[in-house]
Amino acid sequence: MSFDALIVRVTAAFFVLYGLAFIFFPEPLSQFVTDTVPDSASGLIDMRATYGGMSLAVGALLFLLAARQDSLRQGLLGVILIMLGMASGRIYGMVVDGSANQIMYVYLGLELAVAAVAGWTLARATPAR
Repeated sequence: MSFDALIVRVTAAFFVLYGLAFIFFPEPLSQFVTDTVPDSASGLIDMRATYGGMSLAVGALLFLLAARQDSLRQGLLGVILIMLGMASGRIYGMVVDGSANQIMYVYLGLELAVAAVAGWTLARATPAR
């Protein structure tokens, strides 16, 4: 397996596992990540859908892109865009919403690191033909 495919597949696996975890265990994970738990059924349903279902779908899409050499570059680009989008939203939240817990900083560091590695990998990869 190429390093390009490894980056996309590891990111995909993280999203699949994160999504499944939030679908089936939203309350303990929400408490761990955000220090709070939604206090209504609709809040939990939305958490299962957004953190769970959307993360699961992102992971599945990345796996599909990593499965073929001709779509691997799009997979790397997807990883970069997803990570930078999440990091941008997190940074904005930290600025306008105030103090963040330690997990937010860990997530931010991971998002920026994965985006940088995927960007470096994309930049050095041979162009698609």
